[in-house]
Amino acid sequence: MDMAPPFEWSGRVDAEETGVTTRWHQHVRAATTRSTGGVTLIGFAVDEGVRRNGGRPGATRGPVSLRHALCNLPVLGEPAVWDAGDVSCGKGGLEDAQTRLAARVAQAIQHKSLPLVLGGGHEMAWGTFQGIVKKRPDTNRLLVVNLDAHFDLRTAAQANSGTPFRQMHDWCVQHQQAFNYRALGISRFANTQALFDRARQIGARYWLDEHLQDAGGVHDAQQALSLDLAHCDAVYLTVCLDVLPGAQAPGVSAPATLGVPLAHVERLIDQVMASGRVVAADIAELCPVLDRDCITSRLAARLAARIARGAA
Repeated sequence: MDMAPPFEWSGRVDAEETGVTTRWHQHVRAATTRSTGGVTLIGFAVDEGVRRNGGRPGATRGPVSLRHALCNLPVLGEPAVWDAGDVSCGKGGLEDAQTRLAARVAQAIQHKSLPLVLGGGHEMAWGTFQGIVKKRPDTNRLLVVNLDAHFDLRTAAQANSGTPFRQMHDWCVQHQQAFNYRALGISRFANTQALFDRARQIGARYWLDEHLQDAGGVHDAQQALSLDLAHCDAVYLTVCLDVLPGAQAPGVSAPATLGVPLAHVERLIDQVMASGRVVAADIAELCPVLDRDCITSRLAARLAARIARGAA
């Protein structure tokens, strides 16, 4: 598995321009055992969890499409960026893919680099979390921040893209640790009553999409989030692209009818990154086969670059 050739970073070269004209394709380097610091890109070329969850597949192409969109972005303060390649998945082999993702996330953390996982279905979150706890086994003061239209707290016979945060909760219960979960952008029209009840039962804190439509609502959410950030030692930031309006992010399995505007999503990401406590991040659910004019890929690249700059 994971036998795909490495991505070839290439793009525009402004040879006739004066001054610094570095773009991402000129900045990213292949990760090695000696790579330290900065940001490590890890692709999760998997949508088996989306299939299991009854969603629209196609996110296996997410990592390569996101990298293509990153290639020509200008470098404006990014730290070192390493590319650790992709984790892929054989037929039905989701759990093995998540385990291999966890190993790569843990390796990046060990090398004092921020793992930035490019997806891929949101089942990636369970793999990323496992990688975090390999290096930070005490999660009592780990804050999980999920920008998402969905809780992803489902109960199912087989783990899927709708179960990762319930799996995290169960792991914390098993290990007698706190589960600190904040979800921003939750839709009342995309989650059942059972999921709202489960969120309350496990102490999840959430902010609805309809309350994040204007500056006042975002300010209120940021005040609440600032308290969480002040009382944690580490943060896992995960962004599901279906938190955004469907018109801004059509290339996802389940486009949002309302969603949270991009400018507000960016404010929340900036706040989390500014805490200096983010130990891992990921961008989930990019589905290029459902995209229009690569708009979702370009949006995902903007968020990835924003996270990288925030890690500088």
